[in-house]
Amino acid sequence: MIYLDHAATTSLSDAALQTFIDISKEYYGNPSSIHWAGRKANSILRKARLDIAQIFDTKPEQIIFTSGGSEADTLAIQGYALANQHKGKHLITTAIEHHAVLHTMEYLEKCFGFEVTYIEPVNQVISAQQIKEALRPDTILVSVMYANNETGLLLPIREIGEILYDHQAVFHVDAVQAIGKIPILPEELHIDFLSAAAHKFHGPKGVGFLYSRLANFDSLIHGGRQEEQHRAGTENLAGIAAMATALKEQTDQLEQHYQTVTDLKAFLLDKLAPSNYYLNESGPSLPYVVNIGFPHQLNEQLLMRLDLAGIAVSSGSACTAGVIQASHVLEAMYGQDSDRLKESIRISFSHKTTKEELDFLVQQLHQIIGGTQ
Repeated sequence: MIYLDHAATTSLSDAALQTFIDISKEYYGNPSSIHWAGRKANSILRKARLDIAQIFDTKPEQIIFTSGGSEADTLAIQGYALANQHKGKHLITTAIEHHAVLHTMEYLEKCFGFEVTYIEPVNQVISAQQIKEALRPDTILVSVMYANNETGLLLPIREIGEILYDHQAVFHVDAVQAIGKIPILPEELHIDFLSAAAHKFHGPKGVGFLYSRLANFDSLIHGGRQEEQHRAGTENLAGIAAMATALKEQTDQLEQHYQTVTDLKAFLLDKLAPSNYYLNESGPSLPYVVNIGFPHQLNEQLLMRLDLAGIAVSSGSACTAGVIQASHVLEAMYGQDSDRLKESIRISFSHKTTKEELDFLVQQLHQIIGGTQ
């Protein structure tokens, strides 16, 4: 069985799994309790927060633990927009964001009367100039992803941060696909909110965090004073500790892993050279994701036949898994009538992927599309 859908989720690293087990066994107290068991648990919580903060060169109190990337996105966007709507009700995002961002924006439009500008790609890319031209005096928040989850496209985060530096609008970055793969220092990039999910960098599912430079935003979950009163509920201590372990493990080997995956992508495309394919790639991108199309090959049938061969790939966002539908990202990039929407699949790597696995993938693709080995 060959797993090539790491953009959807990654396997739990051995070190993260061991941390999860150890903390679950030994530190079962509630971190909010004042007795010895609570104090022991709270010490683990403080250490994990400090470890993550040090990776991003920020303060521990600026790390808010969440249930994952979607909650972190929603907390930043909805929480800030509702708390600061007296400053303006205009928001900016891009048409290629994750649905956690897009659906939150739509909710604010429908239920609270916000106006959202959705930046469409020009020549398949989003530019900082487009963000600048969309800014208005009443813009209070801009949300742009660091790396696209379907194509790997890297967006101009540094340039956008510089544009927003002297504007009232705060800057939210969904960095779910980028964290653990490239260096990110939010304060250096003038980022106000940054979202992360542990399961994208070999941590456990159901846990993530929001980096927040600001304190003036509403909570989504009420009932307790946890997370600096921004996120009520008993913390997922084992998950948080395992996330910190996984993040440190990945960042310590970041350059090595990046080079490994870069080589894997080049190897795959070289092996596929005799085949008739195209890449849905038009600008700087992460090598971890390859969005590739095969003319006259329906992706639904291709995914099914690869699955029967024991190969796991996808057609795009994990949040549409189980339902083959047109990719909103490719639609924004190429238009709703483009054949790319029904011909493209996403192959995504980790440093654990091997060339032998890619060799087998290529063999199966050649057989399916009628190429020669």
